[in-house]
Amino acid sequence: MSIFSRKVAAIPLSSIDASSLTGTYQALNAGGLPDPCFILRFENASTSDVTISFDGTTDNEFLPGTAAGIPRENLELNFLASPGGEGLLFFPKGTVIYVKGNAGVGTFNLSGYYQNGDS
Repeated sequence: MSIFSRKVAAIPLSSIDASSLTGTYQALNAGGLPDPCFILRFENASTSDVTISFDGTTDNEFLPGTAAGIPRENLELNFLASPGGEGLLFFPKGTVIYVKGNAGVGTFNLSGYYQNGDS
């Protein structure tokens, strides 16, 4: 396969309604990432402060909730360039991402991008 036949493709959007947040970690994408992603994008479009974990235990990232006059918070983890230029780094297929926060209004969203070998 030629390098020119590889395309960027998006995973399906995963969302959790902030009203279902309980203060303990819950899977945001229960089935795991469907493909190995080199970009993950988190959008907090809720009133809840949300903590992200990649193992369901460790606090890895934090995105504050929205409030009057405060815009949505976004976080993008992008591995298009890796140290030493040795190729792309990826979040592995099957990675489950967890979120916790107090119940609120709105949604917390995950999107991602991977390299698709199909033309």
